[in-house]
Amino acid sequence: MNSKRTIAIAYDFDGTLAPGNMQEHKFIPELGIGNSEFWEEANQKAKEHDMDEILAYMQLMLEKAKEANVSIKKESFINYGKSIEFFEGVETYFDRINKYAESKGLKIEHHIISSGLREFVGGTSIAKHFKNIFASGFKYNSKGIAEWPALAINYTNKTQYLYRINKGVNNSYDNTLINKFVPDEKRPIPFKDMIYIGDGETDVPAMKMIKYQRGTAIAVYNPHITKSKDGSKTPRQVCLELIDQNRADYIAPANYTEGEELDIILKRIIDKIAAEHELQDIKNSIISFSEQ
Repeated sequence: MNSKRTIAIAYDFDGTLAPGNMQEHKFIPELGIGNSEFWEEANQKAKEHDMDEILAYMQLMLEKAKEANVSIKKESFINYGKSIEFFEGVETYFDRINKYAESKGLKIEHHIISSGLREFVGGTSIAKHFKNIFASGFKYNSKGIAEWPALAINYTNKTQYLYRINKGVNNSYDNTLINKFVPDEKRPIPFKDMIYIGDGETDVPAMKMIKYQRGTAIAVYNPHITKSKDGSKTPRQVCLELIDQNRADYIAPANYTEGEELDIILKRIIDKIAAEHELQDIKNSIISFSEQ
Protein backbone atom coordinates (compact mmCIF):
# COMPACT_ATOMS: atom_id res chain seq x y z
CA MET A 1 0.00 0.00 0.00
CA ASN A 2 1.05 3.61 -0.62
CA SER A 3 1.42 6.24 2.13
CA LYS A 4 -1.27 6.05 4.79
CA ARG A 5 -4.74 6.91 3.61
CA THR A 6 -7.08 8.76 5.96
CA ILE A 7 -10.45 7.42 7.05
CA ALA A 8 -12.94 9.06 9.41
CA ILE A 9 -15.09 7.92 12.29
CA ALA A 10 -17.86 10.33 13.31
CA TYR A 11 -19.57 9.90 16.67
CA ASP A 12 -22.71 11.16 18.26
CA PHE A 13 -21.89 11.81 21.93
CA ASP A 14 -24.82 11.36 24.31
CA GLY A 15 -25.74 7.70 24.51
CA THR A 16 -22.90 6.81 22.16
CA LEU A 17 -19.69 7.58 24.06
CA ALA A 18 -21.28 8.47 27.40
CA PRO A 19 -24.55 7.38 29.01
CA GLY A 20 -27.41 9.87 29.27
CA ASN A 21 -27.24 13.52 28.26
CA MET A 22 -24.07 15.46 29.04
CA GLN A 23 -25.98 18.17 30.92
CA GLU A 24 -27.24 15.54 33.38
CA HIS A 25 -23.82 14.67 34.78
CA LYS A 26 -23.34 17.91 36.71
CA PHE A 27 -25.01 20.99 35.19
CA ILE A 28 -28.69 20.14 35.74
CA PRO A 29 -28.11 18.85 39.30
CA GLU A 30 -26.54 22.23 40.15
CA LEU A 31 -29.78 23.91 39.02
CA GLY A 32 -31.58 22.09 41.81
CA ILE A 33 -34.10 20.39 39.53
CA GLY A 34 -34.52 16.88 38.20
CA ASN A 35 -33.32 15.79 34.78
CA SER A 36 -36.80 14.81 33.58
CA GLU A 37 -38.22 18.13 34.82
CA PHE A 38 -35.62 20.09 32.82
CA TRP A 39 -36.21 18.19 29.56
CA GLU A 40 -39.99 18.27 29.90
CA GLU A 41 -39.88 22.04 30.30
CA ALA A 42 -37.50 22.38 27.34
CA ASN A 43 -39.80 20.28 25.14
CA GLN A 44 -42.83 22.28 26.28
CA LYS A 45 -41.03 25.52 25.42
CA ALA A 46 -40.29 24.19 21.93
CA LYS A 47 -43.92 23.18 21.45
CA GLU A 48 -45.39 26.46 22.71
CA HIS A 49 -43.19 28.61 20.51
CA ASP A 50 -42.90 26.27 17.49
CA MET A 51 -39.21 26.27 18.30
CA ASP A 52 -36.27 24.04 17.46
CA GLU A 53 -35.82 21.64 20.40
CA ILE A 54 -32.09 22.28 20.57
CA LEU A 55 -32.54 26.05 20.73
CA ALA A 56 -35.23 25.53 23.37
CA TYR A 57 -32.99 23.53 25.71
CA MET A 58 -30.11 25.97 25.20
CA GLN A 59 -32.27 28.96 26.10
CA LEU A 60 -33.66 27.09 29.10
CA MET A 61 -30.13 26.37 30.30
CA LEU A 62 -29.42 30.11 30.44
CA GLU A 63 -32.75 30.91 32.10
CA LYS A 64 -32.49 28.25 34.78
CA ALA A 65 -28.84 29.04 35.47
CA LYS A 66 -29.71 32.70 36.04
CA GLU A 67 -32.52 31.74 38.44
CA ALA A 68 -30.23 29.39 40.40
CA ASN A 69 -27.20 31.72 40.29
CA VAL A 70 -25.20 29.07 38.42
CA SER A 71 -22.29 30.25 36.27
CA ILE A 72 -22.77 30.29 32.51
CA LYS A 73 -19.22 31.30 31.68
CA LYS A 74 -17.44 29.36 28.98
CA GLU A 75 -14.82 28.11 31.44
CA SER A 76 -17.60 26.78 33.68
CA PHE A 77 -19.16 24.85 30.81
CA ILE A 78 -15.75 23.38 29.98
CA ASN A 79 -15.36 22.35 33.62
CA TYR A 80 -18.74 20.57 33.50
CA GLY A 81 -17.29 18.39 30.77
CA LYS A 82 -14.64 17.13 33.16
CA SER A 83 -17.33 15.36 35.20
CA ILE A 84 -18.67 13.29 32.28
CA GLU A 85 -18.19 9.56 32.68
CA PHE A 86 -17.95 7.30 29.66
CA PHE A 87 -18.98 3.84 28.60
CA GLU A 88 -16.53 1.03 29.29
CA GLY A 89 -13.30 1.22 27.31
CA VAL A 90 -13.84 4.67 25.81
CA GLU A 91 -10.86 6.41 27.39
CA THR A 92 -8.36 3.85 26.06
CA TYR A 93 -10.20 3.11 22.82
CA PHE A 94 -8.84 5.91 20.63
CA ASP A 95 -5.16 5.08 20.98
CA ARG A 96 -5.91 1.38 20.46
CA ILE A 97 -8.04 1.79 17.34
CA ASN A 98 -5.57 4.31 15.87
CA LYS A 99 -2.75 1.82 16.36
CA TYR A 100 -4.77 -0.93 14.72
CA ALA A 101 -5.57 1.24 11.71
CA GLU A 102 -1.91 2.20 11.35
CA SER A 103 -1.01 -1.49 11.19
CA LYS A 104 -3.30 -1.66 8.15
CA GLY A 105 -1.77 1.39 6.48
CA LEU A 106 -4.58 3.73 7.48
CA LYS A 107 -4.87 6.88 9.59
CA ILE A 108 -8.09 7.69 11.47
CA GLU A 109 -9.62 11.12 11.96
CA HIS A 110 -12.15 11.19 14.80
CA HIS A 111 -15.01 13.71 14.75
CA ILE A 112 -17.93 14.53 17.06
CA ILE A 113 -21.32 15.42 15.54
CA SER A 114 -23.63 16.10 18.49
CA SER A 115 -26.71 18.04 19.56
CA GLY A 116 -24.98 18.44 22.92
CA LEU A 117 -22.63 21.27 23.76
CA ARG A 118 -19.17 21.65 22.24
CA GLU A 119 -17.91 23.36 25.39
CA PHE A 120 -18.86 20.35 27.51
CA VAL A 121 -17.21 17.94 25.05
CA GLY A 122 -14.15 20.18 24.96
CA GLY A 123 -13.69 19.72 28.69
CA THR A 124 -13.70 15.93 28.63
CA SER A 125 -10.65 13.73 28.94
CA ILE A 126 -11.14 12.47 25.37
CA ALA A 127 -11.47 15.87 23.65
CA LYS A 128 -7.83 15.73 22.49
CA HIS A 129 -8.63 12.83 20.17
CA PHE A 130 -11.09 14.73 17.95
CA LYS A 131 -10.10 16.64 14.84
CA ASN A 132 -13.44 18.46 15.03
CA ILE A 133 -16.06 18.82 17.72
CA PHE A 134 -19.14 19.69 15.70
CA ALA A 135 -21.71 20.33 18.43
CA SER A 136 -24.18 22.98 19.56
CA GLY A 137 -22.59 25.95 21.27
CA PHE A 138 -23.06 29.42 22.70
CA LYS A 139 -21.86 32.85 21.67
CA TYR A 140 -20.03 34.54 24.54
CA ASN A 141 -19.60 38.20 25.41
CA SER A 142 -16.29 39.90 26.19
CA LYS A 143 -16.40 38.52 29.75
CA GLY A 144 -16.81 34.96 28.54
CA ILE A 145 -20.46 34.75 29.60
CA ALA A 146 -22.90 32.84 27.38
CA GLU A 147 -25.51 35.19 25.96
CA TRP A 148 -26.95 33.57 22.84
CA PRO A 149 -26.99 30.19 21.05
CA ALA A 150 -24.32 30.38 18.34
CA LEU A 151 -24.93 26.98 16.81
CA ALA A 152 -27.68 24.39 17.16
CA ILE A 153 -27.11 20.95 15.67
CA ASN A 154 -30.29 18.92 15.43
CA TYR A 155 -30.87 15.45 14.09
CA THR A 156 -31.48 16.56 10.49
CA ASN A 157 -28.60 19.01 10.05
CA LYS A 158 -26.11 16.47 11.39
CA THR A 159 -25.83 15.28 7.78
CA GLN A 160 -24.17 18.50 6.62
CA TYR A 161 -21.27 17.81 8.96
CA LEU A 162 -20.61 14.50 7.26
CA TYR A 163 -20.20 16.54 4.06
CA ARG A 164 -17.85 18.92 5.89
CA ILE A 165 -15.70 15.95 6.90
CA ASN A 166 -15.92 14.56 3.38
CA LYS A 167 -14.75 17.85 1.86
CA GLY A 168 -12.27 18.79 4.58
CA VAL A 169 -14.19 21.78 5.97
CA ASN A 170 -13.14 22.07 9.61
CA ASN A 171 -15.62 24.70 10.80
CA SER A 172 -19.38 25.34 10.95
CA TYR A 173 -19.61 28.77 9.33
CA ASP A 174 -18.00 28.34 5.90
CA ASN A 175 -20.58 27.10 3.40
CA THR A 176 -18.66 28.04 0.26
CA LEU A 177 -16.99 24.67 -0.26
CA ILE A 178 -20.03 22.74 1.02
CA ASN A 179 -22.12 24.08 -1.86
CA LYS A 180 -19.35 23.83 -4.44
CA PHE A 181 -19.06 20.81 -6.71
CA VAL A 182 -15.95 18.82 -5.89
CA PRO A 183 -15.23 15.56 -7.78
CA ASP A 184 -15.28 12.55 -5.46
CA GLU A 185 -11.64 11.73 -6.14
CA LYS A 186 -10.57 15.20 -4.94
CA ARG A 187 -12.42 15.06 -1.62
CA PRO A 188 -10.11 14.45 1.38
CA ILE A 189 -12.16 11.57 2.80
CA PRO A 190 -14.52 9.58 0.55
CA PHE A 191 -17.83 8.62 2.15
CA LYS A 192 -16.98 4.95 1.62
CA ASP A 193 -14.08 5.48 4.03
CA MET A 194 -16.32 6.94 6.73
CA ILE A 195 -18.00 5.28 9.71
CA TYR A 196 -20.82 6.87 11.70
CA ILE A 197 -21.59 5.68 15.24
CA GLY A 198 -24.81 6.78 16.94
CA ASP A 199 -27.28 5.48 19.48
CA GLY A 200 -30.76 5.85 18.11
CA GLU A 201 -33.55 7.55 16.21
CA THR A 202 -32.01 11.04 16.31
CA ASP A 203 -29.11 9.64 14.27
CA VAL A 204 -31.31 8.17 11.53
CA PRO A 205 -30.75 10.89 8.87
CA ALA A 206 -26.96 10.71 9.34
CA MET A 207 -26.98 6.91 9.28
CA LYS A 208 -29.18 6.74 6.19
CA MET A 209 -27.03 9.24 4.35
CA ILE A 210 -23.74 7.53 5.18
CA LYS A 211 -25.17 4.16 4.10
CA TYR A 212 -26.46 5.66 0.85
CA GLN A 213 -22.96 7.00 0.16
CA ARG A 214 -21.45 3.50 0.74
CA GLY A 215 -20.06 4.30 4.18
CA THR A 216 -20.88 2.30 7.32
CA ALA A 217 -23.41 3.07 10.06
CA ILE A 218 -23.21 1.46 13.50
CA ALA A 219 -25.93 1.81 16.14
CA VAL A 220 -24.83 1.32 19.74
CA TYR A 221 -26.91 0.93 22.88
CA ASN A 222 -26.44 1.16 26.62
CA PRO A 223 -26.04 -2.48 27.71
CA HIS A 224 -27.01 -1.64 31.29
CA ILE A 225 -30.58 -0.66 30.39
CA THR A 226 -32.42 -3.93 29.80
CA LYS A 227 -35.92 -2.92 30.92
CA SER A 228 -38.12 0.09 30.27
CA LYS A 229 -39.98 1.67 33.18
CA ASP A 230 -42.71 3.33 31.10
CA GLY A 231 -43.23 0.69 28.45
CA SER A 232 -41.12 2.47 25.84
CA LYS A 233 -38.50 0.66 23.78
CA THR A 234 -35.21 -0.29 25.38
CA PRO A 235 -32.05 1.08 23.74
CA ARG A 236 -31.35 -2.36 22.25
CA GLN A 237 -34.86 -2.58 20.79
CA VAL A 238 -34.40 0.84 19.17
CA CYS A 239 -31.16 -0.35 17.57
CA LEU A 240 -32.71 -3.60 16.38
CA GLU A 241 -35.39 -1.58 14.59
CA LEU A 242 -32.69 0.45 12.86
CA ILE A 243 -31.28 -2.81 11.49
CA ASP A 244 -34.73 -4.07 10.45
CA GLN A 245 -35.43 -0.78 8.67
CA ASN A 246 -32.03 -0.86 6.91
CA ARG A 247 -30.94 2.35 8.61
CA ALA A 248 -27.86 0.85 10.26
CA ASP A 249 -25.39 -1.78 9.13
CA TYR A 250 -24.50 -3.14 12.55
CA ILE A 251 -25.54 -2.82 16.20
CA ALA A 252 -23.49 -3.47 19.32
CA PRO A 253 -23.43 -2.67 23.03
CA ALA A 254 -21.68 0.65 23.73
CA ASN A 255 -18.65 -1.09 25.18
CA TYR A 256 -15.39 0.06 23.59
CA THR A 257 -13.19 -2.42 25.44
CA GLU A 258 -10.68 -4.40 23.36
CA GLY A 259 -12.13 -7.71 22.21
CA GLU A 260 -15.76 -6.69 22.78
CA GLU A 261 -18.30 -6.80 19.96
CA LEU A 262 -17.98 -3.15 18.93
CA ASP A 263 -14.19 -3.34 18.88
CA ILE A 264 -14.34 -6.42 16.65
CA ILE A 265 -16.85 -4.82 14.24
CA LEU A 266 -14.75 -1.68 13.89
CA LYS A 267 -11.58 -3.65 13.22
CA ARG A 268 -13.29 -5.75 10.54
CA ILE A 269 -14.58 -2.57 8.85
CA ILE A 270 -11.04 -1.16 8.92
CA ASP A 271 -9.79 -4.43 7.41
CA LYS A 272 -12.39 -4.10 4.65
CA ILE A 273 -11.46 -0.50 3.85
CA ALA A 274 -7.75 -1.39 3.78
CA ALA A 275 -8.43 -4.37 1.48
CA GLU A 276 -10.50 -2.24 -0.89
CA HIS A 277 -7.66 0.26 -1.20
CA GLU A 278 -5.15 -2.52 -1.84
CA LEU A 279 -7.35 -3.95 -4.58
CA GLN A 280 -7.77 -0.51 -6.13
CA ASP A 281 -3.98 -0.07 -6.09
CA ILE A 282 -3.60 -3.37 -7.93
CA LYS A 283 -6.24 -2.36 -10.47
CA ASN A 284 -4.57 1.01 -11.04
CA SER A 285 -1.21 -0.71 -11.56
CA ILE A 286 -2.71 -3.02 -14.17
CA ILE A 287 -4.35 -0.11 -16.00
CA SER A 288 -1.14 1.92 -15.88
CA PHE A 289 0.90 -1.01 -17.22
CA SER A 290 -1.57 -1.69 -20.03
CA GLU A 291 -1.39 1.94 -21.17
CA GLN A 292 2.39 1.88 -21.57
